[in-house]
Amino acid sequence: MNILAWLILGLVAGAIAKAIYPGHQSGGILGTLILGVIGAFVGGSIYTLLTTGSLALTATGLSIGGVIIAVLGAIVALFIYYAATKRTV
Repeated sequence: MNILAWLILGLVAGAIAKAIYPGHQSGGILGTLILGVIGAFVGGSIYTLLTTGSLALTATGLSIGGVIIAVLGAIVALFIYYAATKRTV
């Protein structure tokens, strides 16, 4: 996937995840982009684990299903981040 698709997927998935996750998340547009790209990797890896039974670092593509998986991965990444930093929502 080219860099433009990664940027679009990151912005869309990060923005949707921030809107769904309760509380205020800072970071601006760059933080949203990074959250979405991390979400694509986390979601893609979890999806690969559930479907094939093997853990591999994979990312989702720029499609409707890929955006949904990336959003779910970004929500998981937000949850892990806030659990690790003990930040309240």
